[in-house]
Amino acid sequence: MSTNKTRKSANVQWGGRFASGPSEVMERINASIGFDQRLFAQDIAGSQAHARMLVARGILSSKDGDAIVIGLDTISQEIESGEFTFSTALEDIHMNIEVRLRELIGDAAGRLHTARSRNDQVATDFRLWVRDEIDAVDLQLKALQSELLGKAKTHAETIMPGFTHLQTAQPVTFGHHLLAYVEMFGRDRGRFADARARLNELPLGAGALAGTSFPIDRHAVAEDLGFDRPVANSLDAVSDRDFALEFMSAASISMTHISRFAEEIVIWCSDGFRFVKLSDAYTTGSSMMPQKRNPDAAELARAKAGRVFGDLLGLLTVMKGLPLAYSKDMQEDKEPVFDTADSLALALAATTGMVSDMEPMIENMRAASGKSYSTATDLADWLVRVADVPFRDAHGITGFVVKYAEAKGINLIDMSLEEMQAIDERITNDVFNVLSVEASVASRTSFGGTAPDNVRAAVNDARARFMGD
Repeated sequence: MSTNKTRKSANVQWGGRFASGPSEVMERINASIGFDQRLFAQDIAGSQAHARMLVARGILSSKDGDAIVIGLDTISQEIESGEFTFSTALEDIHMNIEVRLRELIGDAAGRLHTARSRNDQVATDFRLWVRDEIDAVDLQLKALQSELLGKAKTHAETIMPGFTHLQTAQPVTFGHHLLAYVEMFGRDRGRFADARARLNELPLGAGALAGTSFPIDRHAVAEDLGFDRPVANSLDAVSDRDFALEFMSAASISMTHISRFAEEIVIWCSDGFRFVKLSDAYTTGSSMMPQKRNPDAAELARAKAGRVFGDLLGLLTVMKGLPLAYSKDMQEDKEPVFDTADSLALALAATTGMVSDMEPMIENMRAASGKSYSTATDLADWLVRVADVPFRDAHGITGFVVKYAEAKGINLIDMSLEEMQAIDERITNDVFNVLSVEASVASRTSFGGTAPDNVRAAVNDARARFMGD
């Protein structure tokens, strides 16, 4: 395979208007090849579709069109094999590829840019890249949901404390707790799917901003590249970056969910909780304290959220004051999107691995679930259901029972019937059937509740909704 020759001067893309190249500082601030080379596959695919359309419309000869498509295939192979040398002097991925194409096939390469601008070209490349990334993220989110569902099914009856304000509230099952994250990540998938649907319009053919006088067929190119339709307005086509912002917004919400789950793993691994264990694969030690096992994978996944939020805010700030149509400020769109995609992918991989790896410490969970009078609500419900006490009154009676038990340093289930009846004589021995954590969990049979049978049914339902099972 041929290797690259020395690149031509930097003003090749600007034509005769410029007599000399840019200053070294201008070259550095203007160049994007250091990061936009990631768009090479999308740039080549877009150029090949454009060339095929030009041939079909009689704007380009079949001979030149074939040479362009074959030459672009060669360049793709060079880049993938590492043989391609990227030039900062050529500014971006588009010119690096175009100049190399001219080296390979001669003057026919110069016809490729007929009826397009780098403005609509980069907008197309970027949409294609984000679309591919959304598809990859969806697969990762689905894999994470699958791990959570498997764990939830296994632990449909494993009891743990449920919290509000990080205070023990009521007993739940570990499976039920994990299913909450299945729903969160399911909503994330929905947001990414919505973003994908909105971005799936083709900018190519909009030219620099006003369209083109050549008789092109934008609908044919859209179909060739898998877009639903062309962008309707040429100004909007080259200046819109909503699709990038929406991708980053969906990523930010997804990172919020990852961060919340990571925080729980950190808490669960702590000595104060000891609810789960992570293996050496997802923990590290201390350089000073040999006894330490730190949940660093969870902590780093948690930290990635702040980085992604910053990426979103950065691009929002870039875009907020730009007039139509294209401004060079928009070159700053790619690095934060690439960083967001990389951070999200890594955090998802780490989270999926931790779910698979973590081992619930069932006895510790069970013991903690009975603390802090977690079945007090069950006593209040019993008073309503069996003794026909209005709930507000039942709430007050239960408060007195809890206060008494707390003063004696005992759990509700350890109180005697006489002690309870001294607070309210309507309480009978039947109340002890509802005061264990097992009874509490089993009674929560309302739709979406934590009862083990509910959890198993919810796992099956979630598999149908999210996995296609």
